[in-house]
Amino acid sequence: MKKIILFLLVSLIVYTNFFSEKARLDREVDHLCAIDGGIRVYETVKLPAERFDRYGQISIPYKENVKPGDEYYYESSTIYLIRGNPELVEYHYEVYRQFDGKLLGEIINYSRRGGGMPGPWHVTAFRCPKETDADLNKKIFIKLLKN
Repeated sequence: MKKIILFLLVSLIVYTNFFSEKARLDREVDHLCAIDGGIRVYETVKLPAERFDRYGQISIPYKENVKPGDEYYYESSTIYLIRGNPELVEYHYEVYRQFDGKLLGEIINYSRRGGGMPGPWHVTAFRCPKETDADLNKKIFIKLLKN
């Protein structure tokens, strides 16, 4: 009986330790997101419908892969604010126009990964905002309707 109580007590301590840090980092994600997270569009671009794929997306190369004919490119960065388990990460994605280097829009996301109970399942995660780089591209690049 003492072993069961000891096991339950140790399990409770471990569980509380994991989840209190997870909850703290989730609050930090919300705080950072309120400061500078989200999508910012500085200029929209109207493009003909044939520039979009069947999902309504436009193909934009990474800056390092830009070819002479490409009109736009993106840059992205990942900054680990806290490493380990759990970890806190900032993602930054920016879309530029090639010929003048103008920033057309950007999105900043914050994410907490890990911090849940260890096991064979996927790690838990929390992200803010829920929007992605694809959402940013849809707000920058507007499909012209055919007449």
